[in-house]
Amino acid sequence: MLTWFQRSGLRTRLSAAFALGALLVTTVLAATTLGVTRQVLLAQRESGALDVAFNNASRVSRQLTPDADLSGILSSLITTEGSRTLLRLGETREGSDVQSFGPDDVPAPVVNRAKEGIASQTRTVLDGNPTLIIGLPIPGFDAQYYEAVDLSETDSTLRTLGIILITTAAGTTMLGALLGWWASRRTLSPLREISDAAAAIAGGRLDTRLDPKADRDLERLSSSFNEMAGALEHRIQRDARFATEVSHELRSPLMTLTASMEVLNNTKAELSPRAATALQLLDDDINRFAQLVEDLLEISRFDVGSASLQVEEIAVCEFVRQAIRLATTDDIPVLCPPRSEALVIEADKRRLAQVMANLVRNADKYGGGATAIEIEEEKSRVRISVIDEGPGVPADEALVIFDRFSRGSAGGRRGDDTGVGLGLSLVEEHVRLHGGTVWVEKNSDAGSGARFVVELPITQGALV
Repeated sequence: MLTWFQRSGLRTRLSAAFALGALLVTTVLAATTLGVTRQVLLAQRESGALDVAFNNASRVSRQLTPDADLSGILSSLITTEGSRTLLRLGETREGSDVQSFGPDDVPAPVVNRAKEGIASQTRTVLDGNPTLIIGLPIPGFDAQYYEAVDLSETDSTLRTLGIILITTAAGTTMLGALLGWWASRRTLSPLREISDAAAAIAGGRLDTRLDPKADRDLERLSSSFNEMAGALEHRIQRDARFATEVSHELRSPLMTLTASMEVLNNTKAELSPRAATALQLLDDDINRFAQLVEDLLEISRFDVGSASLQVEEIAVCEFVRQAIRLATTDDIPVLCPPRSEALVIEADKRRLAQVMANLVRNADKYGGGATAIEIEEEKSRVRISVIDEGPGVPADEALVIFDRFSRGSAGGRRGDDTGVGLGLSLVEEHVRLHGGTVWVEKNSDAGSGARFVVELPITQGALV
């Protein structure tokens, strides 16, 4: 119970605390009310019954003679409804209803006290009903008068009151829980606004701020949050500008190096094998460096918020076929169901073509090459899957494979790998800009390999 309470949310715990408090208060009040009411009702009932019993005992004492008709005396008595009488004179016993209230029904302590000349009373159960039995001595005679008073009506009243109090306690507990839920909602409302603002900043809206004057008690927290968000925005923008400026500055010497490499490649046949190998390694690294600069420039546009879409209508299946033909010389089948051949979406051709090219190149580097491209239409979204039959992507790497400079466990080999770990990150940024999502999963059809899935909205309203 305690573990569940500790693991529950703050709103749930506050509601439970309100409900528990209401339950405790109403339980105490209900128990007190029932106890006091029971005591008062029984005291009133017993007091009235005792008055009637004493009056009847006095009447019996006045009418009693050695040869008196006991049955006639008892029938002349005035009793309350449901009461039964019993008169003992020596060894003679007479009652108004001996079948339901006879000598054996009187508790022994009451009988003994009456014989000793002491009036007494006790509550017991007679024929399944709560009953008050009164025993009174008759002065001047070896006689005792007993009266059984039915307490069923009082007991029924107390039962009804108990049910009402229990129902009231349950209702009050529910009201307490609802009050706790409402109070916690009002109390946590400022925290929810802070949470939404933090989520907005995490989603890229770095200009999100809180209103410090919205809640005086949280003014310091809101101000601190705004200062933190401002510092974070400034730092990210500064880093983005730095990456952009550095990338631009590197472009000029890279162009010089690239032009020089073209001149050297024209004379490659005149070089010794060792020099030709060194020249090839240098050429590969310059190309890799140039790709890194271009990717950094593209990434920096996303960081500073200058990336935008040039939207136009495209036929998905035909566009993917053309993008694959431009990205690779391999004959990769594009599997498009007949009903999706005419599917048209609104997208940025350049960015979507780069998405397909990066995914195909990624499959070439780490998955032995793409084996198929699948296109699926599902309600208001379209899925484009790039499939390979390589070693696949481990589950722990699937969570970070789209991070910048992440190449996974297979990315450390030099060989033909000229990647810098930004290709999949650019894929995610381009897809997100279209209002879509991208993920990697196991290729369940082949039992091995990976399936990179790009999901895009069909409607323009989802574009950002």
